[in-house]
Amino acid sequence: LLAVPLPGCSPLPSLPLTDFNYGADEYDAEGNEEPKALPEGSETMPYIDESPTMSPQLSARGQESGDGVSPTPTDGLGTGGERDAGKGLEMRKLVLSGFLASEEIYINQLEALLLPMKPLKATATTSQPVLTLQQIETIFYKIQDIYEIHKEFYDSLCPKVQQWDSNITMGHLFQKLASQLGVYKAFVDNYKIALETAEKCSQSNYQFQKISEELKVKGPKDSKESHTSVTMEALLYKPIDRVTRSTLVLHDLLKHTPADHPDYPLLQDALRISQNFLSSINEDIDPRRTAVTTPKGETRQLVKDGFLVELSEGSRKLRHVFLFTDVLLCAKLKKTAVGKHQQYDCKWYVPLADLVFPSPEESEHCPQVHVIPDHELEDMKMKISAIKSEVQKEKANKGQSRAIERLKKKMFENEFWLLLNSPAIPFRIHNRNGKSYLFLLSSDYERSEWREAIQKLQKKDLQAFVLSSVELQVLTGSCFKLRTVHNIPVTSNKDDDESPGLYGFLHVIVHSAKGFKQSANLYCTLEVDSFGYFVSKAKTRVFRDTTEPQWNEEFEIELEGSQSLRILCYEKCYDKTKLNKDNNEIVDKIMGKGQIQLDPQAVQTKNWHMDVIEMNGIKVEFSMKFTSRDMSLKRTPSKKQTGVFGVKISVVTKRERSKVPYIVRQCIEEVEKRGIEEVGIYRISGVATDIQALKAVFDANNKDILVMLSDMDINAIAGTLKLYFRELPEPLLTDRLYPAFMEGIALSDPAAKENCMMHLLRSLPDPNLITFLFLLEHLKRVAEKEPINKMSLHNLATVFGPTLLRPSEGETKGHLTLASDIWSHDVMAQVQVLLYYLQHPPISFTELKRNTLYFSTDV
Repeated sequence: LLAVPLPGCSPLPSLPLTDFNYGADEYDAEGNEEPKALPEGSETMPYIDESPTMSPQLSARGQESGDGVSPTPTDGLGTGGERDAGKGLEMRKLVLSGFLASEEIYINQLEALLLPMKPLKATATTSQPVLTLQQIETIFYKIQDIYEIHKEFYDSLCPKVQQWDSNITMGHLFQKLASQLGVYKAFVDNYKIALETAEKCSQSNYQFQKISEELKVKGPKDSKESHTSVTMEALLYKPIDRVTRSTLVLHDLLKHTPADHPDYPLLQDALRISQNFLSSINEDIDPRRTAVTTPKGETRQLVKDGFLVELSEGSRKLRHVFLFTDVLLCAKLKKTAVGKHQQYDCKWYVPLADLVFPSPEESEHCPQVHVIPDHELEDMKMKISAIKSEVQKEKANKGQSRAIERLKKKMFENEFWLLLNSPAIPFRIHNRNGKSYLFLLSSDYERSEWREAIQKLQKKDLQAFVLSSVELQVLTGSCFKLRTVHNIPVTSNKDDDESPGLYGFLHVIVHSAKGFKQSANLYCTLEVDSFGYFVSKAKTRVFRDTTEPQWNEEFEIELEGSQSLRILCYEKCYDKTKLNKDNNEIVDKIMGKGQIQLDPQAVQTKNWHMDVIEMNGIKVEFSMKFTSRDMSLKRTPSKKQTGVFGVKISVVTKRERSKVPYIVRQCIEEVEKRGIEEVGIYRISGVATDIQALKAVFDANNKDILVMLSDMDINAIAGTLKLYFRELPEPLLTDRLYPAFMEGIALSDPAAKENCMMHLLRSLPDPNLITFLFLLEHLKRVAEKEPINKMSLHNLATVFGPTLLRPSEGETKGHLTLASDIWSHDVMAQVQVLLYYLQHPPISFTELKRNTLYFSTDV
């Protein structure tokens, strides 16, 4: 035992104990032996702490058995000599000395927590409060009472231990402490709300964030360290941790107190009260444990975990990554026989003291990311959607459970492939001692969350270390019990009663943002989830040199089973030295980020719903409304026949005396002039307000159209062209021919398919056919630039197919069961039709009309 000197006392004599530690994290007995590995099949891992540091799961050890279980190994003390009363009383003194030293630390921690409370209360009544009185009351609930209880207990116990003799009694002090546990019950009941309130206040108020990140805790009187920095989150956990520690001390005091000692019945009573208290609150709170105690007695807390794709030796591997307070551990779940206890296998770990994020320049030497072509990802999404529809059909027809399970297994395999192959944003980790690791993420929001969590932990005074094989075994063994993310994020893992998410179109207007400390070049991106992962769907323009950007830009985002919307706010980086050759490297600085759930009830209204997301003291204002997929199919013919939008294509071409509408020719010409190399052209949403402005100008046949086109953002022009085709009273490939197109594309004989598909084109009205062929050649030219613009023929078919070819409203009503059904059945075929023509050698109008085919289809 490393004897801890008491304040104002001389050091205590040492006794030859292996490990003896009742203190808080900062106090530890040295000279721990390597823990012995437990026999196979044992459920208990050595050094697993039953009291976590985030989730308030408490442990009343020794409750089931009659004997109190000591947390202290007693090897070497189990002789008859220990029963000697004098030796027992000496042990009592040692137990109390260690506990008293840790009690001093605990009081200092409570003091540090209370320190900002008074100034926060003082500002609450001013014109610029940091927190409201209600928030202060919630966060600091019962801390003052707990502090006073322990200060009184410490002041009473300290002199007794300092003037120790065998007749001293202190059982009444522990009994009184146990009788005041009602205050702790109130604290525990409020604990989760206190944490959530503190977290929300940190996100929305920079001043409070600064306060809560670095609270100064006084060191013990005889310690060299005057102060240590601790987060408010960690300090709020301390009272919960303390009850468990006090109970453990009572166990050991009883063990070393003779049965005829006056303290014995009092300590027994105190232990009974404490154990009852622990078991009662254990039922009320999350039983998940989130901490491991290292062999040196330090608490290693699990802060974050989740599934990430690692690029390892050139191939993609799905890993479960665990971030602890001082180490990042990358693991994979071992394959185990049915019924066997599942465990993780550690692939690698990096102590946070050695972990660095390589800069973009440094990462040029890292392996390059092989990006899967978009069309392969889109194909897989369609396969998954088709299987989903089959599952729904089987369930509706009360099909065999074996058939449903087979389909679900196939769906899981496809979703797993998608999860593994879709991420492309690099997240690089480097160990100062040499090795680098590369994860691939689909969302910059997620990458930022991981980076911020690691950097927050690195602010503490961390030491480098190497884990022994036993320590690594213990840590990896704890991962299965500690993990917070249990399932791979695929929809086939969802329960049937879980929300399937929204299918359709989400209209979002990003209005403005406030709360920036200094002027910057600012923009926002929008992410939504689909198929189990998040993807970026839209981006505002950069608002230059401002603290209050006013974007007022509207976007239409297609939702595929989405449940959340994320908004990220960036500062644009124009420094060319920081720009990486890797296209997927995002070097712009995230200023803030936030997320909201897409509640179907709240979103599905015809009216705009206004909202605010608070992020790091920044407030972003936005509005949104949702249109379901079946509603978006409805085409509303224009009542006026003077414009071009919503007017039949034959009426427009006749009026203009043209073969292809002027709007189609002008938009295509502008895209080919300056947008053909634009990344994501036709896929990335244009600003809705710009599109509406262009629509009004084309409808009015304004003479300023060409000037306006040359000044307008190219994505808005691309969006205007798509909107024109979408608002035609009937789709370009017509309602009448829709069923025949669906049958033609399903033919398996290539010659029959060719005859049918060409015959169908010939059956179109001339204005429709000429316009379609004109658009077809344009899209082929766009796809030729795929290495630059990332738009393959398949991508373009996915964007335009459902716009040019849609079922009539009557047909839709006939077979629409689920919003997702229409996606899987119709859209797959619509995309395939357009893709067939895009991949076909050039088709000329005159050749098509001249050729007589010996095949006809009833159209």
